Amino acid sequence: MPGGARMVAASRGVIDMVFAPWVLACGLLLCSSSFLGAEGAIGVNYGMLGNNLPSPAQVISMYKAKNISYVRLFHPDTAVLAALRNSGIGVVLGTYNEDLARLASDASFAASWVASYVQPFAGAVTFRYINAGNEVIPGEAAANALPAMRNLEAALTSAGISNVPVTTAVATSVLGVSYPPSQGAFSEAASPYMAPIVTYLASKGAPLLVNVYPYFAYTADAERVQLGYALLSSSQAASVTDGGVVYTNMFDAIVDAAHAAVEKATGGGQAVELVVSETGWPSGGGGVGASVENAAAYNNNLVRHVSGGAGTPRRPGKPVETYLFAMFNENQKPEGVEQHFGLFQPDMSEVYHVDFAGSY
Repeated sequence: MPGGARMVAASRGVIDMVFAPWVLACGLLLCSSSFLGAEGAIGVNYGMLGNNLPSPAQVISMYKAKNISYVRLFHPDTAVLAALRNSGIGVVLGTYNEDLARLASDASFAASWVASYVQPFAGAVTFRYINAGNEVIPGEAAANALPAMRNLEAALTSAGISNVPVTTAVATSVLGVSYPPSQGAFSEAASPYMAPIVTYLASKGAPLLVNVYPYFAYTADAERVQLGYALLSSSQAASVTDGGVVYTNMFDAIVDAAHAAVEKATGGGQAVELVVSETGWPSGGGGVGASVENAAAYNNNLVRHVSGGAGTPRRPGKPVETYLFAMFNENQKPEGVEQHFGLFQPDMSEVYHVDFAGSY
């Protein structure tokens, strides 16, 4: 979705394809961790598609001042990594999608990547995960994801760097079935890639990163979708029952559909935790439901929900590590809502307030 470079129109078409069955089934559009001591943790994506953003040092100071303890970087940036030294902030470090093919085919390139972007900062920077590719499955680059993950894992091991899981980030377009959540399954196009990836992740005890956007599911059929259900405003939303499980918000429904898909792909015998690597709501840009009020409601409700540690109905008591998108409004993103997912303006003023004090 909004994070990184991607085909926006194609993403929205996928939303319709994935979630339309939910509308037909119940009249409500429903959509589609616990690692290294960050259960229930809330982080924020640091997008850089703007020509007027603060310096990395200023940005990392903002993270600390706002009690944001985790950051996701879409690509390696040595200036940002230098600013993160000794900050105590946990870092999800991504690769460029354009580098995946070479990372997959050339072990020496993977070693060079680790030597350039991980080794010089190891110890002073807390790397949570290395993220090989963002939303490449399904697609032309999908076959590169797992080989790239394997080569990066081997490069980290050779460099003496342990306890940094290597994974990939997927959009909900990997789901072919999403209603009800218990029937979640990967699509025919995604399954040949996702099944071996989640099996590999299970063998390594590593999570799968999933980008979760109730906003786009809501806009696909705003006339029939309850806004409160999408905004996690439970007092304004009807609940939806899946067997004996009750869903009061779309975020949990999406995450549990992905949980079900992963369980089916691994045969149910091996658990793979999910990390929500992107989620957010636009504060403007002309889109349906895009307003400061709704963006503030979604992100504040989400922070409270995730930080409360209740988990999801499918996995109660297992908090979901979650990263909001994004730190800033970025003026080099496509015009419209894509430029309005930021919590802050480039001048570092708040678009709206999000209380991170309760997150951990």
